Amino acid sequence: AETTAPDPTVPEEGITGIEKSDDIVGCGDEVQTDSTVQVHYVLKSQSSGAVVDSSWDRGSPFDVTLGQQQVIKGWEEGIPGMRAGGRRTLVLGPDYGYGAAGSPPDIAPNDTLVFVVDVLSVS
Repeated sequence: AETTAPDPTVPEEGITGIEKSDDIVGCGDEVQTDSTVQVHYVLKSQSSGAVVDSSWDRGSPFDVTLGQQQVIKGWEEGIPGMRAGGRRTLVLGPDYGYGAAGSPPDIAPNDTLVFVVDVLSVS
């Protein structure tokens, strides 16, 4: 597993949909739409260009079960298909993130979010 936090590149303009790109294709178990996954992630706001949240900075991975509305739509749709050991960049338009409300103070209304997600394990 990678030991240093990635530094996501933020697009010039916000987007409306969802864009997925695999930076590292894992070779472990595949994430299903109802998997429990342990991940490390970094989140940047497109509007500010700043890191808003990072499990790396907290020093502990994040566990989540997909398909139970525990996380934003962009994760529910963007993480399945990854494999353990993989790293994916997700660029999420507002409909896949926090929408018109944003998540003040760090995420502006209708903000585009950029996540880099490392899947550590799948169960």
